[in-house]
Parts: sequence; C-alpha cells; structure tokens
Amino acid sequence: MSNAEKKVPAAEHAYLTIRAAIVSGDLPEGERLVEERLSEDLGLSRTPIRDAIRRLTLEGFIERQEGYKTRVATFPVDEMEQTFHIRQFLESYAAERAARLATEEDISAIRALSDEINRLTPPKSVEDYQRISAANEAFHRKIVEVSRSPRLTAHMTMAFDIGMVDRTYRRYSEEELVRSAKHHREITDAIAAHAPDWARAAMQTHVRAAEVAAARSLRSADSSTS
Repeated sequence: MSNAEKKVPAAEHAYLTIRAAIVSGDLPEGERLVEERLSEDLGLSRTPIRDAIRRLTLEGFIERQEGYKTRVATFPVDEMEQTFHIRQFLESYAAERAARLATEEDISAIRALSDEINRLTPPKSVEDYQRISAANEAFHRKIVEVSRSPRLTAHMTMAFDIGMVDRTYRRYSEEELVRSAKHHREITDAIAAHAPDWARAAMQTHVRAAEVAAARSLRSADSSTS
C-alpha cells in the first residue's frame, strides 16, 4: 500500500486532532473555537475543519452558540446527573433484553470487547486510554444493538453523550478503571448466561458507579482551577 493510500483524510485528521485536544484538556471547557485559527494550526483548509466541528458537535464535544460560533462543551453537574440517570434506565433495560436475545456470535463480540478493556486496564499510555475508550463505547453500543429494539436504539443515540463519557473517563482513578473493567466482565457473563435479572442489575451498578466517578472527576477538575 502506498503512502498516499495510507494517508488519513483531512476531515478525519482534523476530527481526531481536535477531539484529542478536547479530551486531554488542551482545549478546555468553554474555549471558543475559531475555524481560521484551527485551520492555520493544523495546516488544513476550512472545509475539513467545519466537517470535524460538525461531527464533534453531534457527539457532544462541541456546542453551538449564537450564529456560527462554537465552543468546547461544558458539562454542568445537573446535566451530567440527568444523562447518567437516563442511561441507567435505558442501558439496564438493553442489557436485560440482550441477555434474552443474544446469539453465540453476539456474546463472542461482547466478550471480545470486554477482554480488550480488561487487558488494557490499568492503561499505561495515551494509546491505551484511546483503545479502552473506543472499546468501552463499542461495548455499550453492541449491547444496545443486541437488544434488537429500534426504539431503544433511537433513545440511546440521544442519551449516550460520547463527549461526556470520554472526557470523564480520562480522569478516573486506577481503582475506578479496574472496577469498571470488572463490571464489563460481569455484564458479559450475565448476558452469556442468558440471565436477564443479573444483566440488568450488573448494568445498573456499572452506570451508577460511572456516574459517581464522573462526579468526582468534575469536582476534582473544578477544585484544581479554583
């Protein structure tokens, strides 16, 4: 394969670079995003920058203000609590349905993602964090997919704020990351056992623990900037 074939498309490069800057905190919450400045910094035209901003807005990393102004999204505590409460209800129901409906192929796919998370936990590099975060997102989406409910999928698409989950995930303590990885394994075991009540309870515990960890990380971030 030639270097030209391996080259990442401009819009994808812009998306990954801006997303990484937001997740790492190099672009802090509330920071205004100026297309011209981003274009100069990344050495790209305005078109891929706009495409990246549009995608990151849909994922919850960026929010629009009046006119065409955009800024890095902020996560008020009350909004975060609402998001996790909705997720707890929807995802526990998805896990329950998945435990009833999962095929062996579904279970293998879910277990592979859980194993990936456990193998990389605790993370030892930025790349590990990225791979865990990607596997975590895929794990939760796969369970919703296996629930085989288009209506539930539509609700989860609105409730699952990738930006919030990804940014708070980076602030988890090692103990919280290890606990989260174990939760993924238990949820997988419950689905593999076709035990709906167990799967529901395991997912409720997992999302609730994630909410507590996210709240702690936000308090920690607030105290460090005050």
